[in-house]
Amino acid sequence: MGSLRLTLCTGLLAACALTPAAHAADGSGGGVSVTPSSPAPGADIALRVTGCSARTATAASTAFVADVQLAGADGTLAGDSRVRASAQPGSYEVKISCAEFVIQSKITVVSQSEQSQQSESRPQSESHQPSQSQSHSQTSALSDTPASPVAPVHAGGGGTAHFASVDVRGAGPGTGQAVTGLVLAGVAAAAVALLSARRGRGRD
Repeated sequence: MGSLRLTLCTGLLAACALTPAAHAADGSGGGVSVTPSSPAPGADIALRVTGCSARTATAASTAFVADVQLAGADGTLAGDSRVRASAQPGSYEVKISCAEFVIQSKITVVSQSEQSQQSESRPQSESHQPSQSQSHSQTSALSDTPASPVAPVHAGGGGTAHFASVDVRGAGPGTGQAVTGLVLAGVAAAAVALLSARRGRGRD
């Protein structure tokens, strides 16, 4: 009996030693986004973390001037920080401590010249869009153009369905159709009466 207890205790201790702690998980289910993605020394940044069910978390990195306090709800936390002015260009580890796990990510710090080049290389969507004056002149030109006559559409396309619905709602039966209906109804009534009379005579 003593050997059985010793075996059970040894098994429990081995299971506890092999089971990892919950807070040691790397939190692969979470996500981290940094804006701008490649900041320069002294630049302000915004952190956004997803996958954390807690309302608060802390982000720490040697690239930051201080730890970032993140707050939010519904699994999304956000906070602001600043890159140290003395930070050298390179990759820095970011560790977000959430309630259930720790999310590990990285941030890339670039030099001021590289950040300026990235800003200049971004496509300027405004340059491809017409200005307000050009749009106004085009609209004026279209409004000054005389309208050409257009023949009514009699079949096909979406116009057919539209006009058909109008005709069905507004048009009723004609006079000739009404007279024909009354005549047919009278003939049917006479035939029913004659058939009933014949059946009554046959029974007598």
